Amino acid sequence: MDTLSGLQEPDPLAVPGVTADTEALLKLRHLVRNIPERRLAPTGMPGGFMTRRRGRGLETIDIRVFSYGDDVRHVDHNTTARTGVTHVRTFHDERERTALLIADFRPAMLWGTRRALRSVAAAEALSLTGWRVNEAGGRAGLIAFGSGAPVFAAARGRERGMVAVIGGLAAAHRDALATAAESRDLEDQPLEVALEMAAGLVPAGGSVFLATGLDNPGKGFDALAVALNRRAALTVLLVTDAFERRAPAGSYPFISGQGRIRWALIGGEKREAAKDRRIEHLTRLGIVVVPVDASAGPEVMADDLARGLE
Repeated sequence: MDTLSGLQEPDPLAVPGVTADTEALLKLRHLVRNIPERRLAPTGMPGGFMTRRRGRGLETIDIRVFSYGDDVRHVDHNTTARTGVTHVRTFHDERERTALLIADFRPAMLWGTRRALRSVAAAEALSLTGWRVNEAGGRAGLIAFGSGAPVFAAARGRERGMVAVIGGLAAAHRDALATAAESRDLEDQPLEVALEMAAGLVPAGGSVFLATGLDNPGKGFDALAVALNRRAALTVLLVTDAFERRAPAGSYPFISGQGRIRWALIGGEKREAAKDRRIEHLTRLGIVVVPVDASAGPEVMADDLARGLE
């Protein structure tokens, strides 16, 4: 403590760009409130589906006066008896409006060289995506995947659903930072573990948004990703740091998975996003990839996501 001012040293893990701040993530809602309808799929949410499901759906969205062509099986008898005029219920299939957000908060994501850690950028990208789903009338759930136990938030609609998702993002990121600060010997679990969780949680016909740097995907990642994409539309929000895309030439120290210091020689090569092998590989698998620049602010990120999710 400073004996002159009586002030404590600031917490290095609680500064912008390092912490996933709940209030900041909640405020991202205003960036997606005015999305033109042309940017949303016919299902009312990004990453929609080209086919219609048979049946009347799972949730009532309206009760209206009967008109020619309506299915008589949908007549709402209570409203009809009360008003004396035939009314019918209309439905939508809630499965097509359910999105599962997966946050990669493993140790490999807890770094960054400009503006924000990759993990923070992942939290921002998922929050923006969740608000898009929310504003379109859908539901968003969460899996936050790190070194410890995963954090889950059930898929819910309206603002309270996103409040739970963002609270889960902030809590999981805080735990990830604390765990990493306590130990340097942490090893990343394969990313495929998160996909296995998602397969058991997302309903058929839903959407999955995975924000990750694709570090250590695991041997079974491709097969799981393809299978999940058949069940629910999978979109990878590929988070990259400016250092990854163009590192200044030089020698850089790093800590290996065994906690030993190693050195890497970087020649200053530039990796163009359009030529990123990870993007090309996932695209060949039929998976949509949207690049997320961790150095960009939320406004730029919101525009990039809007274009990528059209």
